[in-house]
Amino acid sequence: MAKQEEKKFVEHITPRNEDFSQWYTDVILQSELVDYAPVRGCMVIRPYGYAIWERIQQEMDSRFKATGHQNVYMPMLIPESLLLKEAEHVEGFAPEVAWVTQGGNEKLQERLAIRPTSETIFCSMYSKWVSSWRDLPMKYNQWCSVVRWEKSTRPFLRTSEFLWQEGHTIHETADEAQQETMQMLEVYREVAETEMALPVLCGRKSEKEKFAGAQATYSMEAMMQDGKALQAGTSHNFGTNFAKAFNIQFLSRDGKLEYVYETSWGVSTRLIGAIIMTHGDERGLRLPPHIAPIQIVIVPVAAHKGGVIEKCDEVCKQLKNAGFRVKLDDRDTLSPGYKFNDWELKGVPVRLEIGPRDIENGQAMVFRRDTCEKAPMALDALATELNGLLESIQQGLYEQAKQFRDTHITEVHSMDELSKAVETGFAKAMWCGERACEEAIKEQTNASSRNMPFDQTPMDDHCVCCGKHAEKLIYFAKAY
Repeated sequence: MAKQEEKKFVEHITPRNEDFSQWYTDVILQSELVDYAPVRGCMVIRPYGYAIWERIQQEMDSRFKATGHQNVYMPMLIPESLLLKEAEHVEGFAPEVAWVTQGGNEKLQERLAIRPTSETIFCSMYSKWVSSWRDLPMKYNQWCSVVRWEKSTRPFLRTSEFLWQEGHTIHETADEAQQETMQMLEVYREVAETEMALPVLCGRKSEKEKFAGAQATYSMEAMMQDGKALQAGTSHNFGTNFAKAFNIQFLSRDGKLEYVYETSWGVSTRLIGAIIMTHGDERGLRLPPHIAPIQIVIVPVAAHKGGVIEKCDEVCKQLKNAGFRVKLDDRDTLSPGYKFNDWELKGVPVRLEIGPRDIENGQAMVFRRDTCEKAPMALDALATELNGLLESIQQGLYEQAKQFRDTHITEVHSMDELSKAVETGFAKAMWCGERACEEAIKEQTNASSRNMPFDQTPMDDHCVCCGKHAEKLIYFAKAY
């Protein structure tokens, strides 16, 4: 694309290095992923945005079922008395809960919470359904929306209502619950890295940052192009905390009444925001082929000439039969140039341009969105060659994101070094484990602890903040 044409196309998208936040907003609106809803802090997910979520759902859901989980659906309204049963949990969510106080013309005797999460409703049901060790494990998941009354919102990243999945499982032993917690974190990591080309750092959250009511929380953290962290998924081990609050007991193999061990885990439409901010460029989206709703778009050139539309339609059918997600853009009121720009904005991985001369030469011009390179490809080789090209794009996007992340992680040994590191990426530091130091770092740098990696090979033996003996390796970063 000529420089003049490129400038004309991207003038409505704010450059990333000028204002990353505005770039993000421009891209999600111009690519028609979302629009703002009439309700404060809510978003309307448009068809193209929802199609990306469906792709994520499919990849996640198939893995959930393969690991023995079943989908259920729980009510969205939770009685206040139920929510209050686990004190630490309700305290953690209290500022974000939306309440229903009236039904029809009658004021309710008890307030109903619109679910911010569903631990309490699952627990109330588990307490009815479990009686013996033979009933365990119960491994359920639900796809739904939740409401959290956020003060500051941004589409996909943090909204008052959002779509997600929440898994809730109960087990006979502590070991089984821990295995479940780690297994689901690994499922998340696999989908993020292999399907979304999103490199993540997995580890355990600090006590301060763990989920309210959990015994331990584990997360995967992704780095966005502005160096900020995005928590892309969490997996929680509750131990018996909720079981005791809700009296979820079972008759053990030894004939004793014991409490179940519980887990919970979830990812949300925030993952779409992660894909945008990890892979996007000045032209808009760059979608990884595994997750792209449309992998290949076919754009006819000189469509008014005989045989062009027919050949494009023939190629489209062949590629669909070969298993590709393909769209033929046969809109007759738009020029090929406009269509090129439109699909580049939407991040479709591959574009095929087919005109009279291409048909004569038995080829198509192939444009790859990741590098914006164009080359001819034989029409009779498309089905085999495009598969390899899409995998090359998938891997290329992952490697590019991983290289960016790795070069923006800095090992730090002092507060000065930490302060500088979190301006452009993650700080990898040693920490004494004291909440006071964690809070001091947050106050001084506006960076929060992200997680403690599973590889705890120490960098040195002193805390980056207080200088006392430290054994915990941890990441700090500014975050969304």
